[in-house]
Amino acid sequence: MDFMKVFLRALAFLPGALHGAEALFGEGSGEQKKKAAIEVVGAAINITDAIATKQIADADRFTAGLSGIIDGVVECLNASVWAKP
Repeated sequence: MDFMKVFLRALAFLPGALHGAEALFGEGSGEQKKKAAIEVVGAAINITDAIATKQIADADRFTAGLSGIIDGVVECLNASVWAKP
């Protein structure tokens, strides 16, 4: 399957992954939650396979970009009506 389609579909998992990490770690550190979300989304897009087939040329940069996307989604969720007061 085209990597971009798989990647965009995996991004749809972010809100659920973040809520799951929040439920799992509760008041734990944000870094623990972010790492868990990266692992879930990474598994969803099969990062290992994408790297092996050269669809991801720089895994560290890819992970850093995914981390930035997660930060943005967290900001959106925290600013929404779903956030706890």
